[in-house]
Amino acid sequence: MNSTDYAYDVRWRVSREAATLLYFGAEKEYKQAKLRAAKTFGVHFLPTNLEVALELDKIADEKEGSTRRENLALMRHEAFKIMQLLDAYYPLLIGSVWRGTARFGSDIDIAVYADPPEQIVELLKISNVKVQQACWTKVNKQGITYLSYHVYAQTDTKNRLEIVVRSPDEAGKRRKCDIFGDEIKGLKTLELEKLLKENATRQFLP
Repeated sequence: MNSTDYAYDVRWRVSREAATLLYFGAEKEYKQAKLRAAKTFGVHFLPTNLEVALELDKIADEKEGSTRRENLALMRHEAFKIMQLLDAYYPLLIGSVWRGTARFGSDIDIAVYADPPEQIVELLKISNVKVQQACWTKVNKQGITYLSYHVYAQTDTKNRLEIVVRSPDEAGKRRKCDIFGDEIKGLKTLELEKLLKENATRQFLP
């Protein structure tokens, strides 16, 4: 094995180990998973988040099989129902359910735009959605701390639902994905409806 092949092999091993740590919950954050995996193999370089994410997707497929695709379709159908309820607030499906990389234990992530944010909680409760918690959360992005309002709820089939409520001024703002490195385009309500009819398990990867 030449030096190039060796470097590639070690990089893949670190990516795979980091992905395994994330899948089984031994680590929650990509950075910590990569550092721990690199230490395991005695190396000092780290793979990209994208490399780890792609390995994580493969592991989820290996472990969950066809059940994974069935659950993804179900979660997208549930997301569509919630987005219909919140249609006046420009809902956008984001996260792993949008990407098509959802695995066992994944949340359904939806962004909406409302001021004040508490009105989203009231609308969900009126619609008999089981709201578990709603709170302001500090989020650090590139050294800058932001406050965002998060609503945690549960779907009819007990999937976890997280809705982040942003200011209406932020609607349409472009955001970069920290994991995959591309733009977070997400799916609007009508786009999700079309996807469910054509290919409910399609993935959106860079």
